[in-house]
Amino acid sequence: MAKLYFYYASMNAGKSTTLLQAAFNYRERGMRVSLWTAAIDDRPGFGAISSRIGLSSDAHRFAPDTDILEHVIEEHSHGRVDCVLIDEAQFLTEEQVWQLAAIADDLGIPVMCYGLRTDFQGKLFPGSAALLSIADDLREIRTICWCGKKATMVVRLGADGQPLDDGDQVDIGGNDKYISLCRHHWKTRKLRDD
Repeated sequence: MAKLYFYYASMNAGKSTTLLQAAFNYRERGMRVSLWTAAIDDRPGFGAISSRIGLSSDAHRFAPDTDILEHVIEEHSHGRVDCVLIDEAQFLTEEQVWQLAAIADDLGIPVMCYGLRTDFQGKLFPGSAALLSIADDLREIRTICWCGKKATMVVRLGADGQPLDDGDQVDIGGNDKYISLCRHHWKTRKLRDD
């Protein structure tokens, strides 16, 4: 029986790398995967899933109005899709998460979603909240804070390099804008050992 998986972590934990490794494993066995990433991410490599260590793969892009279920049904009609892999899953809508559940439940295709659990204010993203609610299998991908403890939170940095406490939930960026911290250092906004 196919399942809906949610692999979650803070920034720089290797979510995209893990997704690309899963895609490689399926392809190596002659299986077909459907890769997806958020259309909102317009950084270099837009339309591809890429990792910090240099791995990348082309992918379909989803926007809030994308019917992923319809697209996968169409793709599946032209040759079996063996797995659906979603990067930046925090940007899914609740409706899209239910579409992914239908892909697993009704089409029998495993769906693996990778994304952030919370934003820089410690609040759930809509896609992450829905996945935490209905996914069959929740798996944490771990990374570490500068202090060596498990990093579970993300701090957004301003242009001056100092932590921001408010702003829009979504502001696309990488290491230039975000640092993963343990909850203690996230609360104290301590970015390094001085």
